[in-house]
Parts: sequence; structure tokens; C-alpha cells
Amino acid sequence: MVSVGKRVANFELPATGDQQLSLSDFKGKTLVLYFYPKDNTPGCTREGQEFRDAYDPFQRAGAEILGVSRDSIKSHENFCSKHSLPFDLLSDPDEVLCRQFDVIREKTLYGRKFMGIERSTFLIDAQGVLRQEWRKVRVPGHVDEVLEAVKALA
Repeated sequence: MVSVGKRVANFELPATGDQQLSLSDFKGKTLVLYFYPKDNTPGCTREGQEFRDAYDPFQRAGAEILGVSRDSIKSHENFCSKHSLPFDLLSDPDEVLCRQFDVIREKTLYGRKFMGIERSTFLIDAQGVLRQEWRKVRVPGHVDEVLEAVKALA
């Protein structure tokens, strides 16, 4: 499990663009890692679009963005294409990274209980240390808050 102030263990997962991405690929850069429940659902679409719309300011602040869900690469590719997402999405169907970041939670939808991803964002500095985490994220205003935290690291 990750904790603020500690180095994040390396990970490697399949990503959009027919590639494998790992934490070590971002050494020397700030990384915003956001976990979301499902491609093409209203909240997840809005969150992706807000990160997309703020992508240039994140880049200017020296940060990269990665989204993570349990969806397939094919689903991610369609989601990226449909919403013009300029950053990569990681596919974690076996919940390896989700468990490392402890984002799998019991959820309830229409009275049915199931295990799913709790919307969460993690800020990892250029040395691979977790600097900040946001759990139980509400989309409105969240991206702006993350961007301010990225700028504060610089």
C-alpha cells in the first residue's frame, strides 16, 4: 500500500497507444495518477474532460497525467478517441495497481452491492514519492485543486 511521504513501488501496466507504461518511465517528472470507475460514464467522462482541458497547464508545470481503470485497452482507446484525451490510460483488469493504491471499495448502486474503484487521485513527485492523495473525489473543482498542488511542488 502507498502512503504519503513514501516512495511508490514501481508498476507496469498496458496503456493506450499499444504500449506498457511503468512508474520508472516518469522518473524526473511529476505524475498525476487518477483512478476512475468506468469509461464513458457521466462522472468519469467529465473528469477525463476536465483533465484534458487542463492538460497544457499541467504540462507547463512539469506534470504528466495517467488515468487508471479496470476497463480494457480497447475500451480505453475508444474513450480517448471519443473525448480527445491527450494523456494515456492504463488498463488494470486484475486490480494490481488498484490494490497497491487501495482504491477498491464496496459500492452500492440501485441497492446492489459490488466492489469497484473509488474515484481517487495521487500526486507523485519527480523522485517517485507520493506527495498528496485525494480519495472519494467529487469531480467539480477537483482538477483545479490538483493543478494547484502540482504547481506548489515546483
